[in-house]
Amino acid sequence: MIRVLQLEDDPDITEICEMALGLSGNFELLQCSSGPEAIKRAPDFKPDLMLIDVMLPGMSGPEALSHLRTLRGLDSVPAIYFTARLQKGEVNDLMYQGAAKVIAKPFDPMTLGDELLEVLKNQ
Repeated sequence: MIRVLQLEDDPDITEICEMALGLSGNFELLQCSSGPEAIKRAPDFKPDLMLIDVMLPGMSGPEALSHLRTLRGLDSVPAIYFTARLQKGEVNDLMYQGAAKVIAKPFDPMTLGDELLEVLKNQ
């Protein structure tokens, strides 16, 4: 099982991801709705991959990832950003900040698992 930490504040997106990844049988998913929650729970979960929304209340996705990277065992875990804002400059910035991939919202739930597997394969 591939352990995925998902940081997302939109309940509809979390439900879609839970269904999309749960149906494959390849993923164990820990869903957090805020940066502080993810920072608290991630070390015990030990994710293989992080799926992070860029725009979150209080602490942005990039800020949360920066904090997660300081935690033992999480410094090299691949991170994928979810974003509705997909301008080229922003994508480049996110990749520069350490994203393995940027996925546009809305996304295709039918291909999400394959996209995550592809990122892991290329790491």
